[in-house]
Amino acid sequence: MKITLCRCAFILGSALATAATAQPFPSKPVRVVNPASPGGNSDIFFRLLSPKMGEILGHQLYIDYRPGAGGTVGADIIAKSPPDGYTTGIVAGSFMINPSLMRKLPYDTLRDFAPLGLIVDVPTGVVVHPSLPVKNMKELIALARAHPGQLNYSSSGPGAVGHLSGELLNSLAKINIVHIPYKGIAPGIIDLIAGHVQISFASMPVVLGHVRQGRLRLLAQAGAKRASSLPDVPTVVESGVPGFVVSSGFSLVGPAGIPRPIAEKLNDALAKSLRDPANRKSLIDQGAEPVGNTIEEHAAIIKSEIEKWRKVIKEAGIEPQ
Repeated sequence: MKITLCRCAFILGSALATAATAQPFPSKPVRVVNPASPGGNSDIFFRLLSPKMGEILGHQLYIDYRPGAGGTVGADIIAKSPPDGYTTGIVAGSFMINPSLMRKLPYDTLRDFAPLGLIVDVPTGVVVHPSLPVKNMKELIALARAHPGQLNYSSSGPGAVGHLSGELLNSLAKINIVHIPYKGIAPGIIDLIAGHVQISFASMPVVLGHVRQGRLRLLAQAGAKRASSLPDVPTVVESGVPGFVVSSGFSLVGPAGIPRPIAEKLNDALAKSLRDPANRKSLIDQGAEPVGNTIEEHAAIIKSEIEKWRKVIKEAGIEPQ
């Protein structure tokens, strides 16, 4: 009788496990870890897209804020979550920069994550104070060459995209503009508007309003192609600096090992929500470029961005912390 009962219990347990495994994904809400605080770009973009994604998936997505340590706290939670598709996360451009800036990350950026699609590409704008006697990138570079070490640029802090953008321009254009770090992009832009610094490299959503109101002059944007929000503004590459492409991409990722069918379902929901006309227009109006690429394309971007910033950081002599 004991053997029969044990065998029955084993069969029942196996049947329940099989039934659970066979449940269509998703059968409950999906957690989206955000390694940043509420109110930032990642929060704004994903709140816009999540209703449509939830409608496509059949279950809602909810955001779990886990800021700290340059995004590594939240990223570590994503990496160490069960690979069942019920924990995903939004990562920003710092996700690809941190491997070269931090000596001891608690995860491997390439090995421990499943790429699920690039959400948006947010080009960096090259902006200057209106008093600076330049109207385009060629004039800015000429002025910087004539006055080495005398032009300053602001950023949100050491190792931020804005800082590394300036170092990339120094390297590619053979100039010497000086980095002035701030505790966040907002005070850096305030000082730029006040004329305390001359240049800044900041995401388009941050600077568009100031440009439209005449407080800043936009020389170029650093995307791979012209921004949909400002099609008349040239790229930095078009302006004579080959290789200067700087975007702050926001991506959807999950822990490595998510079964391919589940990963494809999440990727498909993201892509379809980005193709929604209302969502697309709203993102473009904010200076973001909707993407929604394939899993393979996303993986290739992550790898190439890590390599690009590793080279920039090494050439700039920035020591990992």
